[in-house]
Amino acid sequence: MDLGLSGKKALVTGATKGLGRAITETLLAEGASVAICARDTQGVETAISELGSKGEVYGSAVDAGDLESLTGWINSSCENLGGIDIYVHNTSGKPQRKLEGWVNNFQIDLMSLVGGVGAAQEALADGGGSLISIGTTATAEHFASGSSSYSAFKAAVTNWTLGQAQVLGAKGIRCNVVSPGPIMVEGGDWDGIQQRMPDFFEATQSTHPQGQLGVPEDVANAVAFLAGNAAKHINGVNLTVDGGFLKRVNF
Repeated sequence: MDLGLSGKKALVTGATKGLGRAITETLLAEGASVAICARDTQGVETAISELGSKGEVYGSAVDAGDLESLTGWINSSCENLGGIDIYVHNTSGKPQRKLEGWVNNFQIDLMSLVGGVGAAQEALADGGGSLISIGTTATAEHFASGSSSYSAFKAAVTNWTLGQAQVLGAKGIRCNVVSPGPIMVEGGDWDGIQQRMPDFFEATQSTHPQGQLGVPEDVANAVAFLAGNAAKHINGVNLTVDGGFLKRVNF
């Protein structure tokens, strides 16, 4: 299937590793031009060097919690790419329990989405754009260890994005969410859990009907589909990518 991504111009936040990196690589493989950002300058430079052979890619070090920094990256990326067709919000802080940590995550997870989309909105609307936020199945679960800022702010990200399907949708911008379940990222959270808590890891893995966690490419493929013209009539959807990890039945 032709996803209709060739020639598209995409922005992906938090994109030097993990899910953001996989999303970037998939969009490039489908013919899109991509601008990425992350907090680590060296990480961005390394990613640009490694991704350069795969297509047109730009990058900058950005503190997503600083709206001025984020807006500057959006504006320069729009100029470098010649517009914005796709905006992927992948920026998220680690789970926090202390109040000051929640305040920080409020800026990184939620306000960077609201402010970033606000800065990119005019360019996105110009050609019928696509906003995709990365959510999580953790918004639909209660954890015995207690709630955290991660689940709470991801829930807010999901609610705001899907609500914008009506608001921005009227301006030609489709707004969808991709919510991963447990995903095995090399060097990531579940990789660490496998090393430190093998019993818990195996128990989690066994709850998947197919007996295995997902990989970053599973999430990236879902994002690529929703971003392209093949999904032009899909708006306001939360697409779960968890291999059946959640046991809810959606109607």
